Amino acid sequence: MARVIAIANQKGGVGKTTTTISLGAALSELGARVLLVDMDSQGTLSIALGVRGIKKTIYDVLRDVELGMEDILISTATKCELAPSNIHLAGAEVELLNEPGREFILKGKLASVDRMFDFILLDCPPSLGVLTLNAFTAAGEVLIPVQAHYLAFRGMQQLLTTISKVKGRLNPGLDVLGILPTFYDRRTRHSREVAEQLREHDGYKVINIPIPATIKFADTTTAGESILTYSSSSPAADAYRKLAREVLNGKASKRG
Repeated sequence: MARVIAIANQKGGVGKTTTTISLGAALSELGARVLLVDMDSQGTLSIALGVRGIKKTIYDVLRDVELGMEDILISTATKCELAPSNIHLAGAEVELLNEPGREFILKGKLASVDRMFDFILLDCPPSLGVLTLNAFTAAGEVLIPVQAHYLAFRGMQQLLTTISKVKGRLNPGLDVLGILPTFYDRRTRHSREVAEQLREHDGYKVINIPIPATIKFADTTTAGESILTYSSSSPAADAYRKLAREVLNGKASKRG
């Protein structure tokens, strides 16, 4: 059965999509079969992987009882399969509100592809709405990218409280895989202090593999690649490879 990991933070611009692509590509390099699921109506994950003109998306899967997840999968340059998204998914936040068992729809849909993959990575929207709750209910773990900035602390407790409520009411097996510092600049005192504060907070599981800031991440979107192929020897690519090894070996959840 696949390990399902939701990559989430209600704050935008913290590296959720970059982490989904890069971790997926790194796990694929290690021989894992990986599915990336775009749960954001902005379709950032799909766009970053060069997917355009999609006929069927995750929206159709969530709304059509006859359509399976396997019916929409697209192969990508990362060697990961993709369940794509686009702006139509925005309607699902409202349309699913009156659906019975609305929080479990994604989980049910993933069941048909569960044995096809070793990892399923869910790229969550920057909110704590119905789509994110679906992801948390379907997942076994949550990975939380956090920008190495003081403002990163804002809203963190709300996210952890939501995860705790989902664990208590909807998904007893849900756990926090870890908090991943992103956009880390070791040259600045600010980044170093924020990373240290995260590590010292008793309530946080911090993964001690900070992802360095680099302009190359923006370039990968234009190229439709992951950082692992676009800039294979860069510190950022090395960091995601190290993260993938620790996730694969079950060590990433240990405090750094």
